[in-house]
Amino acid sequence: MILSFQDVGYTYHTLNGETEALKGLNFGISRGQFVSVIGPSGCGKSTILSLAAGLITPSSGRIVRENAEFGYMLQRDALFPWRTVEANLFLPLEVKGRNTKEMRENALRLAEKYGLKDFLKKKPAELSGGMRQRVALIRTLAAQPEILLLDEPFSALDYQTRLEVCDDVQGIIKSEKKTALLVTHDISEAIALSDKVIVLSARPASVVAEHDIDFGGNNPKHRRECGEFAATFEKLRCELGI
Repeated sequence: MILSFQDVGYTYHTLNGETEALKGLNFGISRGQFVSVIGPSGCGKSTILSLAAGLITPSSGRIVRENAEFGYMLQRDALFPWRTVEANLFLPLEVKGRNTKEMRENALRLAEKYGLKDFLKKKPAELSGGMRQRVALIRTLAAQPEILLLDEPFSALDYQTRLEVCDDVQGIIKSEKKTALLVTHDISEAIALSDKVIVLSARPASVVAEHDIDFGGNNPKHRRECGEFAATFEKLRCELGI
């Protein structure tokens, strides 16, 4: 396992008291897997990403990580509007002190490989929402993380664009042989993109079920067209209690 949660609990402390977000959380992710976490609103899905990245420490239990670097992709693309696409791609290299010729060349190689070559000198405002998310992903990959943490990165897009970008992002992640942990409220999205879906309970969240998704290959479009898709959706919906 490249990442493992072992009986993890987490409690938020505020001036108004304590809120138990997670309790006895157990799951693991193998290298190269695309894993999605779904659960009721407010159950602590984003907290799991913060714990995975080591931004916060569990209140109980432990998180075991291989020696792997994490990259974050957020709900909004968070591109700097005054920077060109190229300059945005170089940003994590500057922040992490890796702004070398070799690393810049690698970022530009990724940009060319995934269709950004003609957009490098443009500003984010000149791009579509879907293209901006592609830039955000390539920017995340530029720092060469082993594990990508995806915090509902498609939620701000309209439905049609969302489908296209989901498929695009999943394809790039698989092509680059990265491990991914996605939190989402969208059951269909989780089934279409993932090797494994983890279903959480209401807060304090624990694991209700895990499902290996092995139909339709790794192509989200093909998976949505499979007969098993509707049955899996219904099973997950019932486990979420909706």
